[in-house]
Amino acid sequence: MTYQLCKQLVLATENKNKVREMQALLEGTGFEVYCLSDFPKVTLPPEDGISFVENAAVKACFVARELEMLALADDSGLCVDALNGAPGIYSARYAGEDKDDKANNRKLLEELTNVPEDKRQAAFHCAIAIADPEDNFIFFEGECPGIIGFEEKGDGGFGYDPLFYIPRFDKTMAEITAEEKNQISHRAIAMNKAAEFLRKIK
Repeated sequence: MTYQLCKQLVLATENKNKVREMQALLEGTGFEVYCLSDFPKVTLPPEDGISFVENAAVKACFVARELEMLALADDSGLCVDALNGAPGIYSARYAGEDKDDKANNRKLLEELTNVPEDKRQAAFHCAIAIADPEDNFIFFEGECPGIIGFEEKGDGGFGYDPLFYIPRFDKTMAEITAEEKNQISHRAIAMNKAAEFLRKIK
């Protein structure tokens, strides 16, 4: 199978928030878009790569082989300058494997307790991989710069969004609208590149 022969695409993620964002960004590509909840027997492999690109590619290739479909996977995370790039690829499990977004945010604030505002620069990074069942894959990347705040603000978004302040909006990622987020976020930038590729091969 090649990219050109595929008319269906499965999103290789179990994160409902990511699915919602990705589906919106893939509108108009001409593909029938599915997600892993449509295939409950498929379990993602461990994210044990050393980079966002490697983790995304492992997931996309695995799901593509399992379902014999074109698969799209992302790996993304927050990289904080004052923490030498942490939490990075460990963003989702920064506070531990069994922890949640609130615990991760608390740990991040604790790690930055004595860091002043002008030293709290950070960036969200995202790598998107699209793979076919023969382990061919292509990847796209996106980045969104910002500043880590001193407290959570906003009820939207997920993950570190309530702490991620965006100067151009004077708001956190959790305070801007979904439409605004889909214009400037790391995932939106990478997904728009992926969507352009999908439109070309369709």
